[in-house]
Amino acid sequence: MVAFILFLWPFSFLLHIYKKMNNQQKSDNKFWEKPRKLIALGAYIVGKIWFDYEVIGMEHLPKGPGVIVYYHAVTAIDYSFLVAKLFKETQRQCYSVIDHAIYQLPGLKILFDTVGLKDFSKADCVEILKKGHLLGISPGGGREANFSNDYSLMWGKRTGFARIALEAKVPIIPIFTQNVCEAYRNVGKTRLTRWLYEKTRLLYLPIYGPFPVKMRTYIGEPIPYDPNITAAELAEKTKTAMENLRDKYQKRPGNILRALSERFDKHYKAN
Repeated sequence: MVAFILFLWPFSFLLHIYKKMNNQQKSDNKFWEKPRKLIALGAYIVGKIWFDYEVIGMEHLPKGPGVIVYYHAVTAIDYSFLVAKLFKETQRQCYSVIDHAIYQLPGLKILFDTVGLKDFSKADCVEILKKGHLLGISPGGGREANFSNDYSLMWGKRTGFARIALEAKVPIIPIFTQNVCEAYRNVGKTRLTRWLYEKTRLLYLPIYGPFPVKMRTYIGEPIPYDPNITAAELAEKTKTAMENLRDKYQKRPGNILRALSERFDKHYKAN
């Protein structure tokens, strides 16, 4: 995780230079459109070359607002590729909820703000959706990133994303990325590290990778807004939809060599 964060700092530094050179003082969404396009293009190219990344089911994304719910692997790089592809091809910006500790890392705020990453409050999320935007949330968050085993969802009793969708009266769109757990792996899953994470929420286990595995993001059918459903029921419905996508498209247990070979499997590509 440290190496991944270090990789982001140069981009943030360049954005500071861009802001200084253009003497930009106030927050202006249009001002950041050009660097946002360059970042999206860069992410798109990396995804295509290194992971042969592709998306299945783009037609399931609503033209209006919606909550995109995704499984959080060791890194959320697959979700980042989806957001980049969406912006590059449709010019739609997808805002994303990230952990407060990540957002507060020194020197990265300008980068996070440029691409729409923030520790948004519930009120912020509802406002974003009411303005017609897409919003990405991973209910499992850092716990899932650190301690999930073989694509298991670790949502506990979290229903915040469901409450947001109900209040904004928007659909939930479940997504799942094949082989995302084989792109990066982590080490150090022990009772002690789990205890430390639960106490501090600041622990991120060491990771290694990236392996150039085949990655496909499958976008499931939207779960429409239903005023007669509770947040807990909607959360459970979303979890079931996520697990169905996983069970349909992911061979388990995950295997790095198999995930690598799928880049060259013509039969697999045809299906």
